[in-house]
Formats: sequence, C-alpha cells, structure tokens
Amino acid sequence: MRRCLELARLGAGYASPNPMVGSVIVHDGQIVGEGYHERYGGPHAEVNAIASVSDESILSASTLYVNLEPCSHYGKTPPCSDLIIDKSIPRVVIGCRDPHDKVAGRGIGKLRDAGVEVLTGVLEEESLELNAAFVKSHTEGMPLVIQKIAQTLDGRIALASGASRWITGEEARKEVHRLRSCYDAVLTSSATVIADDPQLTVRSVTGRNPLRVVLDRRLRAGAASRVFDAEAETVVYTSSCMTGTAAADRLRRSGVRVYGIAGHDDVIDPAAVLRHLHDELRVQSVMVESGGILATSLLTAGLVDRLVVFVAPKLFGGDAQGAFASLGLSVPADAPLFRFSPPRFFGDDLCLEASAVR
Repeated sequence: MRRCLELARLGAGYASPNPMVGSVIVHDGQIVGEGYHERYGGPHAEVNAIASVSDESILSASTLYVNLEPCSHYGKTPPCSDLIIDKSIPRVVIGCRDPHDKVAGRGIGKLRDAGVEVLTGVLEEESLELNAAFVKSHTEGMPLVIQKIAQTLDGRIALASGASRWITGEEARKEVHRLRSCYDAVLTSSATVIADDPQLTVRSVTGRNPLRVVLDRRLRAGAASRVFDAEAETVVYTSSCMTGTAAADRLRRSGVRVYGIAGHDDVIDPAAVLRHLHDELRVQSVMVESGGILATSLLTAGLVDRLVVFVAPKLFGGDAQGAFASLGLSVPADAPLFRFSPPRFFGDDLCLEASAVR
C-alpha cells in the first residue's frame, strides 16, 4: 500500500479533479504490475497496473492493491471494479473508501458480490490525507485551502518598507514552485500584486501552472502586472459594481476572466470566492500566497485547512510586517488551533506544516 501511495503522488497536479490513485499487483509475494492515474481523462490506476502485467494468466492468483476504492460507474472511463472482476482477480486490498456519491462503497459492494475478497482500511489515514482535496470537495463542496507563508524566526514576512525578497533560500523557493504545481489554483490579493508583482507560475521544477486567482475589490492592479501575462490562466474576483468598468474591460482584453462577487462592508467575501472556484471552475485545491490581510481574512473565516510555513534563520524585528494581522483575540484559548506534521528542511530553512483542528 505504501508503494500505491508513492505511485499515486506522481499524478499530483495532473489527476485533478480526479483523485490521486496508485495500484500494485502482487503474485507469489512479488510485485508483477503497477500503475497510477496519470492525468484526468486517462486510464485509472487499476487499468494501468493490470495492463503492465506481462502474463495475464497469473491475475487469477494475484492480489490487487489500490489506495482508493475502485470506481463502479461509467465516467471518462469504464468502471475499474468491472475490469477487476473480468480479469478474475480474487483479492483486492483498499486504502480508503471513495467519498464520491457515485461510488461511496458501491465499488466494494460490486466486488464482494462477485466473490472477490476485499480488505479495506489499510493505511486508511494516509490514503485520506493524500486525497484531502478530493475528499473535502465531495463531502463539503469546498476546495482545500493551504496558506503558504515565508517568514523569519520572529514571524515577519517583510520589512517595514515592504521589501521581502528573499526571506528564504533557493531550495525553499524551489519547493514552493513544486507545491504550486500540485494545486489547482494559487490565490493572492491585489495588494501583493502591486507590492511584489509576482508571476505565480511554476518555473524551477517541471509541472503544470495552477490557475492564478487575484482578489481585487477596486481593480487596482494594472493589466501589465506579471500575474496577468500569457504564461498561465488568470481570473480576477472584484466587487460586483466593478465588472462593467474600463479597468475590467482592459483585463478581459488581456485574456483575464473577471467575476463580480457580492460582499459586505465593501469587502469581497472569501467564502463566496472559494465556492465559485469550486462549483464553476472545478477547483478542488487552493494555495494562498498573500500578505497578512488576506491570510487573516481566510483564517478568521475558518477557511484555512493547512499552513505551510517556511521559516528562515533570520530576524527582521518588531517594525517589520507580520504573517497575520490582528485576530482580535481576548484570551489565549480562543486562538486557532493546528496540529503539526513532521518538520522538514530545505537548505537552511525549516518547513513546518500544520493542519487546522476543527
């Protein structure tokens, strides 16, 4: 099953909106076939694993491992559960059930009804974590939101002047590019576009560019900003009253899609943006790269699922800008709570990941 998870990760950034799935076929204690879901619309992991077996006659005495329940319905491809039955594979080991309403235990039931021995829940927690975005999409109807932060030891993301290049080293920045390639969209604010002019594309590693998403209530960011170049697709969310303005038309002429979102107190509702991304643009995962104001807005609204914090071994001092604005806390017990994952190092920089506790 661990090998299934390793294989599944190879589809990161390409399988979405399908899940990342790997499959391994074992005969007489030896791996004889393996595959993964390489890209959306392509063959599923089980299909590729079965196709990789050189002698099909051994399938009737083999075990198929897969980190997610085999599908039982026709979508872009035929049901994998039918293929497993057709190939007379007698035993299937599954990491976790598929939350998709068209599967949700039906694949397991179909296999068992056909006489296949099915074992479930092997490395279940790891399997669910791998496809956390897919699971959240099909259980909550919202994308998974990851807040990326590059900060100093004292929690500062820029000097008082706004200067922030570069807080972290080259290896950490390369990892950020890898992370971008794994998510459907990268979200930022007009303030960050104006201050830093980021491109928000994948450049230091091989991988697909995410959809670039800019929150710009008054359309302050100029059409010449790098985030609006032709290297990747970009959408802008603005106040509903701004969609018919000349500034909106200039962005559209650059190939940028502009959506109006109703807000309150003259502020764009971040939850409405995320719902639109999920429901209309099929975005299941969002990485946020922004300053403290947007980060705080998402955090206080309970929309951040995970923090990825790169900590550089340097200090900026009390006059520098913090990773978050005021959270309005009155007692320590009200603080948002997260649970750490094991830390990693990229060069001299420490990477801390933490998942929200809800």
